[in-house]
Amino acid sequence: MTFVESIKICLSKYVDFTGRASRSEYWWFFLFNFLGSLLLSLIASRFTSLHWLPSLFCLATFFPSIAVAARRLHDTDRSGWWQLIMFIPLIGALVLLVFLIQSPKEPNRFNPLPPRGPCGF
Repeated sequence: MTFVESIKICLSKYVDFTGRASRSEYWWFFLFNFLGSLLLSLIASRFTSLHWLPSLFCLATFFPSIAVAARRLHDTDRSGWWQLIMFIPLIGALVLLVFLIQSPKEPNRFNPLPPRGPCGF
């Protein structure tokens, strides 16, 4: 899955918490969020009249980020509710990171495997 395909899929499944997401789909969208926030923060720091721009971007990508993370956790045969573990201080974010980078589990109680990229991710 390419960078652009991942963004299109994640934004088209804006609040779709069902199904599965491949590792490439999740991490490309994560990179899009990171770079978008970074770029807009740099622009907002340069032009103070645009101070609202990074907040608007984060607000617009909030639900797609939660949805793709839930679908990614489904790919590892976990419920999307496992995202709440990141609110446990210190260890929660690390545990969630481990869950998000794991390989897909088969058989899985969620849908069939999502399309994979050329490297199998």
